[in-house]
Amino acid sequence: MLRTIPLVLVFSLAAATPAFARRCPMDMAAIDRALQTAQLSAADRQRVMSLRQQGEEAHKAGNHPESERLLDEAKRILKI
Repeated sequence: MLRTIPLVLVFSLAAATPAFARRCPMDMAAIDRALQTAQLSAADRQRVMSLRQQGEEAHKAGNHPESERLLDEAKRILKI
């Protein structure tokens, strides 16, 4: 019985781990898809592409909150 409790905790944490994963890569993919068909002005398109690039750089640097903020702004412009 005492061995069962730690095993249950380990499996519970393993199952919950994906819930804590950051969403940056999914947001970048959604932005890339939306840019293919988006009807944007040249200025808005450039802004979205810049925000997406900055978001990717922040993600790679490990600054996920900043990456998510930048990518959210790009998604807002794209209305996704």
